[in-house]
Amino acid sequence: MTSTTGRQGGGGGGVNGVKVRVPKMAELVAAQLRRKIVRGELAEGEALPAESALMAEFAVSRPTLREAFRVLESESLISVRRGARGGARVQTPEGTVAARYAGVVLEYRGTTLKDVYDARTVIEAPCAGLLAEGRTDEDLERLRAAVAEAEALMDDPSAFIRAHMEFHALVVELAGNETLSVLNGMVRHIIDQANWSHVDLDAGSPENVRANRRGFRAHGALVELVAARQTEAAEELWRLHLQEAEDYLLQNRSMTTVLDLLG
Repeated sequence: MTSTTGRQGGGGGGVNGVKVRVPKMAELVAAQLRRKIVRGELAEGEALPAESALMAEFAVSRPTLREAFRVLESESLISVRRGARGGARVQTPEGTVAARYAGVVLEYRGTTLKDVYDARTVIEAPCAGLLAEGRTDEDLERLRAAVAEAEALMDDPSAFIRAHMEFHALVVELAGNETLSVLNGMVRHIIDQANWSHVDLDAGSPENVRANRRGFRAHGALVELVAARQTEAAEELWRLHLQEAEDYLLQNRSMTTVLDLLG
């Protein structure tokens, strides 16, 4: 009688006839080191142990260990310097890696910029409500300082749009939901690029000045709603503000997809 293992063949086991890929040794080593990094057992900037020590710890060859390093380097979890004084050092996981990869996936799928803006509204508008519900006095201080900074930069389109984008990021950050913050970072990577492209096209034009002033007033109004803990009103205001921003930014018909923007 033929065994199940025999029918599956190769090195991969399986369930119900579906082959299961067995991770390579380098991937297993990378997983162990990754776990140490995310748990804080290996701190930011700390050098990994010498290659000889890691080879002994994991019972692997130097080529296998270096392949594991390449995996972690591609994830921006370590930086590797070659040469006599080289070695691998730990880097803190950052959302920018996920954002860049998400951009590539969206480019490949032909995703429209409207699709991305709509996703931003789904993420950001509830964050405004969460912020109004749970804000602290320190949160209010940071929001008011951000509004004051933007007001001082009103006559400098490039500096103003940077402050404008940072205010949006601050709203999500202060909402206190880490998952939404990471997701927002992936979307924001694309939105920020679109904002910069628009500044290049019409900075200082009457329409641009009107849009900036409208946006500034919305930011100030949100801060007051947050201060009053008016959750529903804050979320609705932010939803309308994001829709106005989307309508303005999508006027550039030369860029309608993520590929147009990032490609």
